[in-house]
Amino acid sequence: MHPQKVHFFYSAKERENKLNEDLLLLIELQECDSKLMAFSTRKKTLPEKIDKLDKDFAAYKESMEQNKKKHEELKNAHADREKDIKKINENIVKAKGRLLEVKNNKEYQAILKEIEVAEASCGDIETQIISLLDEMDNISVLANKDDEILSQHKQKHEDERKILEADINSLDTDFSQWEQKRNEIKNKINGGLLEKYERIKNRNGGIGVVSVWKAVCNGCHMNIPPQLYNELQKSPELMICPNCNRIIYYQNKDNAAS
Repeated sequence: MHPQKVHFFYSAKERENKLNEDLLLLIELQECDSKLMAFSTRKKTLPEKIDKLDKDFAAYKESMEQNKKKHEELKNAHADREKDIKKINENIVKAKGRLLEVKNNKEYQAILKEIEVAEASCGDIETQIISLLDEMDNISVLANKDDEILSQHKQKHEDERKILEADINSLDTDFSQWEQKRNEIKNKINGGLLEKYERIKNRNGGIGVVSVWKAVCNGCHMNIPPQLYNELQKSPELMICPNCNRIIYYQNKDNAAS
């Protein structure tokens, strides 16, 4: 298989210099496009992250406020029992007042029985109140601990949210700067080559130029033919990966790492 090449009409020396220059510009242009794609993705995902952060904290807050809700329920139950006792005591006072008005022993005994039942009921409710107060004390301790933990998580949530919001605010600035750089580079590239790059990039998920090292294309991660790899290292021609059809260039990653 013969290597695919992009041809232009210059003298030999001019063509070599021009192609080397165009390749460097294409690599820079690809860097800009990769940055802009990343910014666009983050611009979409950052609000989603903030929304998830808020929902997660709201769910955590709700779970941590169960003891507080329980304490409020016990408090209301205690208030209801106090009202019950007050009403029963009022009825007892009224019943004792009626004792002075009865005319026979049968009515007298009936009222005494009514008072006895009411006082017994009052005693049961007082026992319930004591139990409620004990439970309220225990729940109050747990609720206070929950509040301390929740306060810490709230601070963490707010800090993380501020970081994400700051990232969003900086995205527009970063995007504009890289877009401006892209336009400057684009204006330096031959129109035909630029059109080819755009076409290749759009067909390959936004990646039109990739490096090759040890005969492996960094775009499709497949091996290119040995002859093409040899020419890629020596020839000034712009070449295309036969597998993914991206523009390729040789990069010695050992030298790059050092």
